[in-house]
Amino acid sequence: MPGSMRRFLALATFAVAMAAHAADSPSRYLAPGFEARPAGSRLVVLPLDMELFSISAGGIEEPRADWTEAAQRNLREALAKRGARLGPDVRVLSDAEMDEFGEFLALERAVGAAIFIHHARPNLALPTKEGRLQWTLGEAVKPLKAKTGADYALFAWIRDSYASPERKAAILAMAFLGAVTFGGEQLGYASLVDLSTGRVVWFNELYRLMGDLREVPGAEETLETLLKGFPEAK
Repeated sequence: MPGSMRRFLALATFAVAMAAHAADSPSRYLAPGFEARPAGSRLVVLPLDMELFSISAGGIEEPRADWTEAAQRNLREALAKRGARLGPDVRVLSDAEMDEFGEFLALERAVGAAIFIHHARPNLALPTKEGRLQWTLGEAVKPLKAKTGADYALFAWIRDSYASPERKAAILAMAFLGAVTFGGEQLGYASLVDLSTGRVVWFNELYRLMGDLREVPGAEETLETLLKGFPEAK
């Protein structure tokens, strides 16, 4: 998803999304008929797709590899602490193990972006979905299931940005002129896919003007928010 699109979505529909969330029911983020993972089911966690940016005075996003590396490390630690809540049989895949699944990951990102835009944003909903979580990766999941033996796969995509000192000064200057400008935003989603059917059975989004993945407490809070409502194995 291009940076300009992310910022457009964040700034243009933020208020709409917050109002919608207040009325959301937990079942909205579950596929029809799905309530929980069976006890004993196996979960594989794919490498987090994440990138952090600094925002220049003019509002241009500049990738920060050092921040992204720190955020990856912090979120991996946070995920390890949450391990017991993910289930009794969890395997975390490395980037190297996913090298052979490049096309599959591209498909997952496309489907995830479509859900993020058309399911989580009621004002951009697709009439044919009737407000229900009805998305699938289809037969494309079978090689991943064959490789891992897992029953479900957890995906996560996060883009996070922070105002540079110059940007903060520009925001302050614009405020004196009566104009409202924004700093960073945190966007992302997590999805759970049934590797037997390809169905996306759970989805949650992250969509806010707060959060900091560069520090451990912030990463833990972000993960907790991202995995809110994650279906337990029971």
